[in-house]
Amino acid sequence: MYGSMTPLFWFFEVLMVAAFVVEAWAFIDTLRRPTGAFPAAGKQTKPIWLIITGVAAVIGLASVAYHMTLLSILPIVAFVAAAIYLTDVRPKVKEFRRGSNSGPYGPW
Repeated sequence: MYGSMTPLFWFFEVLMVAAFVVEAWAFIDTLRRPTGAFPAAGKQTKPIWLIITGVAAVIGLASVAYHMTLLSILPIVAFVAAAIYLTDVRPKVKEFRRGSNSGPYGPW
């Protein structure tokens, strides 16, 4: 079917599924953050990050569904985009809550 089902094949399958989970998590997290938090944190706007993480999630799903090899550049770029969101953008926009009244020393 897809060549021999060696342990290396299953290792890459698990790796692709894990990458897709990270990409889906980044997209869902982007959906949950308030729109104003992105420019307030000095990052790109929410629609841009929705496009980036959404395309990454679609590529990740396609790589799992169609058994794209990890040597292909698209799954690698998709994972890197999701990782950038989760490590750089998410911590900054996470500080902003919907409808919270917070001053310089915490909520009031």
